[in-house]
Amino acid sequence: MTKEMYRAVEFSEYGGPEVLRVVDREVPRAGPGQVLVEVRAAGVNPLDWQLRSGAVAQMMPVEFPSVPGGDVAGVVAEAGADVTGFAVGDEVFGSIGSGGYAEFALAPAAQLARKPEGVPWEVAAGLPVAVNTAYQVLTDLGLKSGETVVVDGAAGGVGSVAVQLARHLGATVIGTASERNHAYLRSLGAEPVTYGEGFAERVRAVAAKGVDAAFDAAGKGSLPALVELAGGPDRVVTIADHRAAEHGVRFAFAGPDAIRERLEQAAALVVSGGLTLSVARTYPLSRAADAHRESAGGHVRGKLIITPN
Repeated sequence: MTKEMYRAVEFSEYGGPEVLRVVDREVPRAGPGQVLVEVRAAGVNPLDWQLRSGAVAQMMPVEFPSVPGGDVAGVVAEAGADVTGFAVGDEVFGSIGSGGYAEFALAPAAQLARKPEGVPWEVAAGLPVAVNTAYQVLTDLGLKSGETVVVDGAAGGVGSVAVQLARHLGATVIGTASERNHAYLRSLGAEPVTYGEGFAERVRAVAAKGVDAAFDAAGKGSLPALVELAGGPDRVVTIADHRAAEHGVRFAFAGPDAIRERLEQAAALVVSGGLTLSVARTYPLSRAADAHRESAGGHVRGKLIITPN
């Protein structure tokens, strides 16, 4: 180990972005099945600020003090007992649950994959939750080649990855976004429509063969319209609207079981040019609160990233 202490962003109480602070911590040792990652970049996800604010405390309470950040990319600094897939110096990325907003993070080895050479740290750090969630949603929807899917909130991190994976499956994708993101959606292979009131009529106008499935990545109240477009709730999934059950819609949850396989598939697509990730902005540890404010604003194209240095 090259350091005995490291910097991390933590919070010791629920609250607004101002509860985040940079502290010095003692570098931990990797336990069985774990690797210690020297973090190069960490992805910012809505769950990070939902956990910090206490908005999901009943379902997912945190243990204080807590370091946010489920997505990381970095270099293996130490491998614990029973870890055979990784060695010191390996470049990895993955979804670790929490602890990513830091110079070092402990990670379950089973939830990491090798970062392909040439893929920027910021891109690798933005992929894990988006990739795992998008694959889970497409699995839940049972989407097949030749079908048409609507993605509401298609320009965000998860939405933009879902668009590309659906296109890779051979599906037609109609994506909602603000006007300024329409060219971006076209570049991903989606037919863009403007979100908001009346968007169901706009979708119908461009859905030549109708709509087979729908994915709510935005949580802005679109579920009734999506259910109507899809002809019922069976093939509608949300990751953002906690009133899903009221509409008979499934709330998708992507656990860690298949994450390595999904990350490896996504890495191969990134290398081949079949999957791209837009990095909207990077923030240093000292500006983690600003990253949370921007993420909570809900109009980010792609991903926000935190870098330790």
